Amino acid sequence: MPTDAKHPEPYVSHERDIPEVTVKAIVLGAILSVVMGAANTYLGLYAGMTVAASIPAAVISMALLRGLFRSGTILENNIVQTMASTGESLAAGVIFTVPALVMVGAWQDFQFWPTTLITMLGGLLGIIFMVPMRKALIVDRPDLIYPEGVACAEVLTVGEEGGSGVRYIVQGVVIGGLFKLAVSAFQLVQGVVEGAIARGRTVLFAGSDMSVALLAVGYIVNLQIAALITLGGAIGWVVAIPILGGYEGGDAVEHAYALWSSEVRYLGVGAMLVGGIWSIIQVRRGIAAGLTGLGTFRGGAVVAAARRTERNMPLPWLLGIFLLTTFATFLFYDYLVGHLGFAALTAALMVFTAFLFVAVATYIAGLVGSSNSPVSGMTICALLIAAGVMLALGIRGESAILATLGIAGVVCCATCTSGDVAQDLKTGLLVGATPAKQQWTEVIGAIIPAFFFAPILTLLHTTYGIGTDAPGALRAPQAALFASLSEGFFGDGALPWNMILLGMGIGVALIVANEWLERSGSSFRTHVMPVAVGIYLPISLAVPILVGGLVRHFVRGDGGDGGEARDPGILFGSGLIAGEALMGIGIAVAVFRGADLPRVLVDNWLVSLLIFGAVVALYSRIARSTRE
Repeated sequence: MPTDAKHPEPYVSHERDIPEVTVKAIVLGAILSVVMGAANTYLGLYAGMTVAASIPAAVISMALLRGLFRSGTILENNIVQTMASTGESLAAGVIFTVPALVMVGAWQDFQFWPTTLITMLGGLLGIIFMVPMRKALIVDRPDLIYPEGVACAEVLTVGEEGGSGVRYIVQGVVIGGLFKLAVSAFQLVQGVVEGAIARGRTVLFAGSDMSVALLAVGYIVNLQIAALITLGGAIGWVVAIPILGGYEGGDAVEHAYALWSSEVRYLGVGAMLVGGIWSIIQVRRGIAAGLTGLGTFRGGAVVAAARRTERNMPLPWLLGIFLLTTFATFLFYDYLVGHLGFAALTAALMVFTAFLFVAVATYIAGLVGSSNSPVSGMTICALLIAAGVMLALGIRGESAILATLGIAGVVCCATCTSGDVAQDLKTGLLVGATPAKQQWTEVIGAIIPAFFFAPILTLLHTTYGIGTDAPGALRAPQAALFASLSEGFFGDGALPWNMILLGMGIGVALIVANEWLERSGSSFRTHVMPVAVGIYLPISLAVPILVGGLVRHFVRGDGGDGGEARDPGILFGSGLIAGEALMGIGIAVAVFRGADLPRVLVDNWLVSLLIFGAVVALYSRIARSTRE
């Protein structure tokens, strides 16, 4: 691999061979993958979002291996966070789709083997499809930042070296954890500060999530991407919602969210569909080059001759796992729908859409990060493709619903896993890991947690209820959306095709504008996916991301990528992400165990803004310290 400003020498050079895949790393990684998968299942069903696991797992790993075992290399810590993030990504794939099967009545409960197979097969396909793209989309594309991967590498490197940089991470962890505690446990800070006013039949909405993790993400991805996400939010919430109007009294905020949920977010779906196709077109040569590179495998001698830091899983193993996984998926679909021909069609559609959106998810993860990757939007696109084929063939009824949601479930797990795998492999590239060893441990990380999701979902459904409007129930917003989509295709529901088509038009316009800007030499770009993300998500999520981007712009400027070594802003932001994530998991476990959390219940938006503003001011001061 060339070494220059954009391709720095890895922390552990390829000549060094230090402990990497050890028993304690595998055991700790497996435990964390299950724990974080379980915690994220609860959080995702409750709030519609999951917390990234890589950085929290790296922090936990360093603390345990160094503190408890008095040993542990940077590469062992990297293996632990790699496995843990795989479990977290599977949780996102499960909660977005599997509950929809219960909501539409196709299942009466969370069946163990079908749920396990959807999770495991999707995770394995995400890994297998991602491996051939490593060189094309990670090694040879330094312009793709992979912000969480860079941040995790910084955490691992500083944790290995010790020194003054550790204090920024520790400060971030403490502040991020305390802030999350103030939001979710004490309710001293409101989770979202928002409001709306009505003028006639028009509603004007404004709001912001109080999330220091999103603030840190905005800092890491830079102002341009943060601004594009906010642009998408403005298209949906400042332009589309007021134009649609329809207000006839009642809570103006609820009306704005109802319009966004039923109409406006489908603009984002249409833009994502166009952006996904365009992303594939843009990276087609790189993906082809990656596949061609694997095709040069000629046996163990070639693998042995390669640098340690360049070795991927051998091609025969990749093909073997792919064929086994595809055949198992075919048998699973035959079990679901009870028809061999229909099962074969379903499996073929799944393989096509999974590969398509794994490539797209990898590209987006490099561009804006996994936290901002519109996985549910891409899964919607996969569902639309599958449902369109079935409708064209005249397939209807419960079999069509089962097949469509079965495809969506496997594709969602594959897409979620691939984005996290890409971040992990970026981390490995920077710290000097052996790619093949990372990839094998990711396979383990996709198999072990898969067996726990059905019992977890069953327990949560029995205790709280999933997808109902009862007080205290877990509403599972993404799964509810997929349930409504499938009923719209094969039941009595209806889809806003006008909004989807309009969103596709917005996507085309953004592509044209981006091409013009590139040819005119402008440094600004109108990438489709960040804008589509902003349309698809509540605008309140975009505001803290924009604030983080502004902090970086005014404190450090936009030079360099998200991986500037020893940037206190990146280190502090990584700590904020870790602290909020770890505290979020702790609160989820406490609530799950029935703990009665003490609550202050300060219902004052000004107090929330002042506390959040204090964190922003502290972030700016810490980031500015590099110029002193």
